[in-house]
Amino acid sequence: MATTLAAYERHLTAERDLTPHTVRAYSGDVVTLLDHASRLGLTEPGELDLRTLRSWLAKQQTLGLSRSTLARRATAARVFTAWLHRSGRAPRDAGASLGSPKARRTLPPVLRADEAADLIRAAAGLADDGSPVGLRDVAMLELLYATGIRVGELVGLDVDDLDRSRNVVRVLGKGRKERSVPFGHPAARALDRWLEVGRPALRADGAGPALFLGARGRRIDQRAVRTLVHRRIADVPGAPDIGPHGLRHTAATHLLEGGADLRSVQELLGHASLATTQLYTHVTTDRLRAAYRQAHPRA
Repeated sequence: MATTLAAYERHLTAERDLTPHTVRAYSGDVVTLLDHASRLGLTEPGELDLRTLRSWLAKQQTLGLSRSTLARRATAARVFTAWLHRSGRAPRDAGASLGSPKARRTLPPVLRADEAADLIRAAAGLADDGSPVGLRDVAMLELLYATGIRVGELVGLDVDDLDRSRNVVRVLGKGRKERSVPFGHPAARALDRWLEVGRPALRADGAGPALFLGARGRRIDQRAVRTLVHRRIADVPGAPDIGPHGLRHTAATHLLEGGADLRSVQELLGHASLATTQLYTHVTTDRLRAAYRQAHPRA
């Protein structure tokens, strides 16, 4: 089974061109599946059947895993069994008929427009001393809110990905799909100051072309960005505690509230399906309903 798992990981990396994070997630799910199958007496991955897959998912449910996690693991199992069959390692695709629980698609809290402005203002106040880290923090927060890009996309940006003549950033998203996302003048000013003053002062050997650098002068990692966002959110009275993904949701919500159409927001966020973008219409509808109840005399 270890040999099969290694071949599967090579398939995910070389043939499907998945990100390291996705490969780790799929492989981890398959490891738990094969461990469960071994406990049931199976010795070869090709012996997997629908009954074993269903018992594995049932076992996961007893452990208290969320519906979204169960749905992801069911998907991982189907991808694995389909590969087993295509590669001749199994006589049939055992997961072709495997169902999965429908995940509840909910959005985390988002900032109001005034709270988003307070977030940037608080970070800018801390950067008044001109410190490289402070300038970097303002530039990252401005770009996250202006574009709605994912934190993984942010830390993967290089200096050359910025087109300052058009105020556009080139982003490499999920599935290595490239898209161009515009940003406004506040983000442009913050980026200019970071590139002219902050980045040269913080840059160390090994930084390469990375746009944003960590405290040691090399490409910043996702954990540092998440920590930054949570800390700066804490400076905004009454704001919900959100991370970088919450800023992504905030940007999408504010775009729709400002009149942007769904297709445009889908392109900006890099969603493969319009159904994912449509989730944000629930947020804007809820806010509209709340405003109606508060303001209309016959609400």
